[in-house]
Amino acid sequence: MDALLKEYLPIMIFLAIAVGLGLVLILAAVVLAVRNPDPEKVSAYECGFNAFDDARMKFDVRFYLVSILFIIFDLEVAFLFPWAVAFGEISMAAFWSMMVFLAVLTVGFAYEWKKGALEWE
Repeated sequence: MDALLKEYLPIMIFLAIAVGLGLVLILAAVVLAVRNPDPEKVSAYECGFNAFDDARMKFDVRFYLVSILFIIFDLEVAFLFPWAVAFGEISMAAFWSMMVFLAVLTVGFAYEWKKGALEWE
């Protein structure tokens, strides 16, 4: 039983340091925080313009379009990193499947470009 507890000692020390550091940082934020920030700092900022009217007002759909396009291409490009790391050990089928994936990505990009989704007026 004593040997088992010695194996968990580094984990318990790490947890104690993590909890202690977390508590110190939270308490420091409570003690040192600014109590009356300026109105500019606490004002709402969303979608590229200041909130000046009703929250249910219409705004340009391009904000959604740009964010969705960014998420799509960002996630698709993220698939390239594991493939690039394992490039030396992959088979030809894995290589050509990634080439097909990149071709579909390129066709999608060309389609969005042709439709004008990337142009900002």
